[in-house]
Amino acid sequence: MRIKLLSLFFFMWTALFATSQSHAESCSNAGCHKAIADIKNIHEPVKKEECQACHQQRSTTHPVSGEKNFQLTAKGAALCNQCHDRKEKKKVVHPPDCLFACHKPHGAAGRFLLDNDKDLTGLCVGCHKITLPKQKYMHGPAAVGSCAVCHDPHQSSEKALLKGPVRSLCLKCHQDFAKSLNAAPIIHLPVKEDSCTSCHDPHGSQEVMFLKEKMPDLCLDCHENIAEKIQDLKVPHKPVKETRGCGNCHSPHYATAKGLFAVEEKELCLSCHNTDKLGSLRNIKKDIEGKKYLHGPISKGDCKACHDPHGSNSFRMLKGNYPADLYVPYKDGVYEACLNCHEKKLLRYADTTLYTKFRNGNRNLHYVHVAIKRKGRTCRVCHEAHASNGEKLISKEGSQFGDWKIPLNFQINSNGGRCAPGCHRAFSYDREKPVSYVLEENKPAADKPADDRPSTSDSVSKTEAN
Repeated sequence: MRIKLLSLFFFMWTALFATSQSHAESCSNAGCHKAIADIKNIHEPVKKEECQACHQQRSTTHPVSGEKNFQLTAKGAALCNQCHDRKEKKKVVHPPDCLFACHKPHGAAGRFLLDNDKDLTGLCVGCHKITLPKQKYMHGPAAVGSCAVCHDPHQSSEKALLKGPVRSLCLKCHQDFAKSLNAAPIIHLPVKEDSCTSCHDPHGSQEVMFLKEKMPDLCLDCHENIAEKIQDLKVPHKPVKETRGCGNCHSPHYATAKGLFAVEEKELCLSCHNTDKLGSLRNIKKDIEGKKYLHGPISKGDCKACHDPHGSNSFRMLKGNYPADLYVPYKDGVYEACLNCHEKKLLRYADTTLYTKFRNGNRNLHYVHVAIKRKGRTCRVCHEAHASNGEKLISKEGSQFGDWKIPLNFQINSNGGRCAPGCHRAFSYDREKPVSYVLEENKPAADKPADDRPSTSDSVSKTEAN
């Protein structure tokens, strides 16, 4: 009896094993699973017809209409981990189920059991609701669906399943940038301390260079003092408001010059102010080329000593008040831009021996020219703001007066000088021996001076009237 039972058990086990084997050998080419055999890249167990590696038979009969008599040998990632050693070891693990979210269990058209292993956009955006197709500017990997260049699809020690810290990850591709960055003496603080994604969207953006905001708004989020300053300026610097914004002058990442300038300040300014096509603005490069005397700040390459590079409420973006009109009488504050550096009391007193050398005796000739109420001349009537071939920046070529350049014919000597400009007749001045301004025709012949120094009988009042 025992022998009969053992024989029966052996027979049933053999039959069951044979049935299972026949299932395994015929799954991929049987009529109901024939489509699996036509897949381009077949999962290795399927290729070897090892269906039992993943499927477990629940009954001896297969197929059974309306029933599932096979079940998976494990659930979720545990099923894959039977062969693929991807146990959850790192800090961030991709949560979806391997097979039903990303990979096809039997095979796929692409590698790694993916329908398309070249462009993962369709697969990834199915769960990650990012608006990639709508962005005007795209980051290269995101544009072609190479999500796995930056992200590990399974697990990572970094947020967002990144393959490394953001900075080092970006520099692995941007190697030329990395080389220049490491050699740069000046690095923008966010680049040094923060991640690239503080300014750039790593997938894409409506803004150029996939910036998170348009320029200059992106910069002004951090540089709040500049934001407040430029909000309602009367004379803004136009490049600040253009598409590239701050990037027109500053390098956003690193630089060789102070202020994150790509080149030295003067060279940078003259890279734009080198043409006659800037409307009312002069060609400064042409103005200063070959000139014998440079204004002190220009000689030091310090344009911002006089001009605010972002803009100001004063004429020509000057760092203080200065008249836009040619004739403006002096009063406190009107000539602030010049008097920030030059003697502050230069134009305050009609008579002085302290505050200017441009005087006849103690008569302050700066005061005579600028402080007269009816026709006070601005500094630029006589002086060039940037450079000149004449001492004291007096214009040799003449100052612009509408369509005419007024000749100044200025000469200087140890105690004074002489000028015979187009705006009045010739006059001389002397600090030690004051010249008497008496009209030549009103003086006795014997008293006429031996030289050609002019004089006037109505003192300075007639000079001012001219």
